[in-house]
Amino acid sequence: MSSETLPPDEDNWLLDDSDGDVPARPSEMRKPWKVLIVDDEKDVHTATRIALRGISYKERPLELLSAYSGGEAFQLLRQHADIALIMLDVVMESEDAGLRLVHRIREELANGVVRIVLRTGQPGQAPEQEVILNYDINDYKTKTELTTQKLFTTTIASLRAYENMVSLEKNRQGLAKILESASDLYQLHSLREFASGVLRQISALLDIGTDGILCVRNENHIGRPELEILAVSGAYEYLADKGDLSGEPKLQAIFLQVFREKRSIYQHPYDVLYISSRNRREFAVHFMPQWPLDSVECDLLDVFCQRISAAYDNLYLYNQLRSAQEATVVALADLAEFRDTDTGDHVLRVQKLTDAIAQEMLMNNHYPELMTREFLDMVGMASILHDIGKVATPDHILLKPGKLDPEERAIMEQHATIGAQILAKSAQMVDGASYLALGSEIAGGHHEHYDGNGYPRKLKGQDIPLSARIVAVVDVFDALLNKRPYKEPWSMEETMKYINGRAGSQFDPLVVSALSRLVEEDRLPVKFGD
Repeated sequence: MSSETLPPDEDNWLLDDSDGDVPARPSEMRKPWKVLIVDDEKDVHTATRIALRGISYKERPLELLSAYSGGEAFQLLRQHADIALIMLDVVMESEDAGLRLVHRIREELANGVVRIVLRTGQPGQAPEQEVILNYDINDYKTKTELTTQKLFTTTIASLRAYENMVSLEKNRQGLAKILESASDLYQLHSLREFASGVLRQISALLDIGTDGILCVRNENHIGRPELEILAVSGAYEYLADKGDLSGEPKLQAIFLQVFREKRSIYQHPYDVLYISSRNRREFAVHFMPQWPLDSVECDLLDVFCQRISAAYDNLYLYNQLRSAQEATVVALADLAEFRDTDTGDHVLRVQKLTDAIAQEMLMNNHYPELMTREFLDMVGMASILHDIGKVATPDHILLKPGKLDPEERAIMEQHATIGAQILAKSAQMVDGASYLALGSEIAGGHHEHYDGNGYPRKLKGQDIPLSARIVAVVDVFDALLNKRPYKEPWSMEETMKYINGRAGSQFDPLVVSALSRLVEEDRLPVKFGD
């Protein structure tokens, strides 16, 4: 098997294959059309190559591949999925080798777009009407009728039909990929993660390499670059630390042109997409396809840009909603702390350690079915609401410097139920997972004991929400290490001895194990203790 890209040669098209190379013209730098000649006679290959010299279609030259049997052709087709046209002999290693190959192409390879022209020197072996009816071919010619002009006409007509078939298939596959990728982008919750996802999806959509840059334009760029890099991949990863395009003046100029003209620009190799959003943020994406993009690919990218814009708007609204929830949580926590001033930064330490323990448990594959993305994102922030119910605790009990009597303790213990009820009522106003719903779990469950001897509901083991089991350990850990109205601070050694001694009774052993690793390996997220 062999291949050759045919350059135009207007002076003498009757050149032998062994002639010297002809300098490439600009049009030949475009991706060639692949044509496969399948025949067991070498003279047929030579004659076909001579007849097709100089032919190009839409400024793309031909690349001729040769196979001398049906089996050899099948292997080539497996290696080159983008063969546009097959000129196929019927009789080769067997009387029906060509017909068998047609069947294998359409059935085994599931290739319905390649155009197949049967050529036979023995038409009696395969009657034309029978072949046309029973085999998925596009033309049937005897070798004697394929003059140079007719071969030219057949080739161009076949390439045009192949191009139309590919366009339809690209549209079908491209739209499917756009819908799939947009769904993925809707799951991303940070701007830089979103930007990296866009680069990956463009690479998948066009089936190209991973080299790309995504920039955002900062309209008021005081203290920040006007063109700020959000994501890079492949050959551009060296720009990740730099953060802007000042070291790439050509790219910077094309990016600025895209933002100035507010449109995508395709100037291969400087292809840059323009993406705008409803909140007036503007993005541009540069990528590096091997060949200039065709009209179908450009149209698909325009549709993709619209989907990216919608996905970014969704991300923006999600972040706004999340920020509003966080502001609500912080305000509620501040309200609780306002009445209990001796706790200081207790809730902030609880937040950071809760996040750290959840991540440690995830890394050790503890409760993997509960470690959802939403849980990991929200549990730390929700933890600062664990004592929100204390807003209902009278001052003489909340601020009492000594030990509480049984009646006072009963009143104090009501804060767990009150906090859970307050937050649960608020959570009903928010669809899906929220800080308030998770905070309600924590407020109502962080005084439950693993053995069932806690309060307020005497829940046991994994009936206690995981969020509350984590905060139960964190709350006691921080309280013991810091001064309270009723106690002096403990040492780290005393604190860990107390907590380890209650693993399996008061506390979830896996949560205690995660905390112990953080302490032993000096990986606590903040300083604990006075």
